[in-house]
Amino acid sequence: MRSVSLDNLHTGESLEAVYWDAGQYIPDVLDAVNVHLRDYRTGDVHAIDPRLLDLLDAVAARTETRRKFQVISGYRSPKTNAMLHEQSGQVAKKSMHLQGMAIDVRLPDVELRHLHAAALSLGRGGVGYYPESNFVHIDVGPVRSWRGA
Repeated sequence: MRSVSLDNLHTGESLEAVYWDAGQYIPDVLDAVNVHLRDYRTGDVHAIDPRLLDLLDAVAARTETRRKFQVISGYRSPKTNAMLHEQSGQVAKKSMHLQGMAIDVRLPDVELRHLHAAALSLGRGGVGYYPESNFVHIDVGPVRSWRGA
């Protein structure tokens, strides 16, 4: 069994559910995750790569958190990503957020540097560390890491 626990900081919505059981993903839960991680600016919903949930589940286990991930950003529509890219040099033009393959999070009971270290230690995808903005970017793209503001 694998579960996901998320608090969307922009919508105030909370989601806690088992998304994998008996050797398979649970479609209704994946649909709920897609809505939960929608682009809150536009309302656009996009499929979230289930491997991202697997990665969050592994990070939660590694950090031994007892709290929900606080979501800063999940899926981003092309319109939102372009706007953020214009505003900040820290937003990639072809962000993994556009494909539902990335999430920006923090954990209320885990120091940001420990969350960062846990995500890095798994060696599965990209990990961005944004200490001034107080979040860690986690994605299921190629393995790489960087530091932002």
